[in-house]
Amino acid sequence: MLYGVTQTTEAAAVEETRPPGGFRIHRAWFVAAVTFVTIIGAAAFRSLPGLLIDPLHQDFGWSRGTIGAAVSVNLALYGLTAPFAAALMDRFGIRRVVAVALTVIAVGSGLTVWMSAAWQLMLCWGLLVGLGSGSMALAFAATVTNRWFTERRGLVTGILTAASASGQLIFLPVLSWMVEKHDWRPAAITVALAALAVVPFVWLLLRDHPADVGLKPYGAQEFVPKPAPVQGAARRAVTVLFKAARTGPFWLLAGTFAICGASTNGLVQTHFVPAAHDHGMPVTAAASLLAVIGVFDVVGTIASGWFTDRFEPRRLLAVYYALRGVSLLFLPMLLAPSVHPPMLFFIVFYGLDWVATVPPTVALCREQYGEDSAIVFGWVLASHQVGAALIAFLGGVARDVFGTYDMVWYASGALCAAAALMALVIRRRPAVPAPGLATA
Repeated sequence: MLYGVTQTTEAAAVEETRPPGGFRIHRAWFVAAVTFVTIIGAAAFRSLPGLLIDPLHQDFGWSRGTIGAAVSVNLALYGLTAPFAAALMDRFGIRRVVAVALTVIAVGSGLTVWMSAAWQLMLCWGLLVGLGSGSMALAFAATVTNRWFTERRGLVTGILTAASASGQLIFLPVLSWMVEKHDWRPAAITVALAALAVVPFVWLLLRDHPADVGLKPYGAQEFVPKPAPVQGAARRAVTVLFKAARTGPFWLLAGTFAICGASTNGLVQTHFVPAAHDHGMPVTAAASLLAVIGVFDVVGTIASGWFTDRFEPRRLLAVYYALRGVSLLFLPMLLAPSVHPPMLFFIVFYGLDWVATVPPTVALCREQYGEDSAIVFGWVLASHQVGAALIAFLGGVARDVFGTYDMVWYASGALCAAAALMALVIRRRPAVPAPGLATA
């Protein structure tokens, strides 16, 4: 209690020293901007796995299933680390957790240049980069949004989610050019340097809470004291999971988001480039198409955030998944040695839908689980990455067994149709739930 009173007094003192009048941009937008740049810098590691499959297969003779297994470990840890990272941010602060995570990503990516065995790929790219990237997951964006904004949350969530796609847009063409012209090792070093370059921005410019600078959250009517550090981060993450797991909406959100991960990170991001290469398309051309997906992903995600502030998120999710499923069913017929208009239409369409699911999913977590929503979303994101990990592995195995990816495209399209139905049956809750978790 005393901690909150002290914070309120400090806030009043800070606000009294500000010059009256004049237009000032709220500090929350600067924090969102730093978060955006941070996620862009960390997005380099997400651009690389799909570009490594063929080069590692050629250099070391590892099967695509083996390489896909390392990618699946990375994707699974990306998700499973997220809820604990959200709890650690409540305990140690956003700045410390994110700075350490970026350093771990840099170490893991940098060490891959000396690997000579498949287990080392599992350790460096699977374990280290997976743990680091999990702490930089969308739970980071959700935590920043929940702390710094009470208005425009859907829009800000969309913008921060689009940062990952923006990073993909920046890094994919560069990394694919490096892999094709200079080998895959310079690309791995580039990823490490990109992660390290962001650390100073995080440490110097990011702030954990509006109360740190004596401000209200954007759109708030009253000052919100900074809460005391939460002890037992791991215990809290598990406790929140057990509470949420007793509610029906959690399993529906987790199920739909698992299919989301399977049909994006696990399938398209990991296997689109080698699948296109199987049909004679140059690697740089296929990587450029993924970068174009990133362009329209930015547009689609920000638009989805705007829609989420105005429309029913369940219906938005149903539409997004249904359209994604239809597009995947047509993809096997569009792959060819060259880029043609129908393929460009698929890329634009799929890009608009890529992570448009995130803002309504975050909104539903907030609606259902209140103050625990960031951690709950971390667990929902874990399901997203487990789904991605399974498809990353099974997609490689399917390619080894059948010599084609067609079966995986069709199966993913059917799963998206199931996700659309699941989204529609999530029960509504009041927009401002009582403290603690809602019960079903």
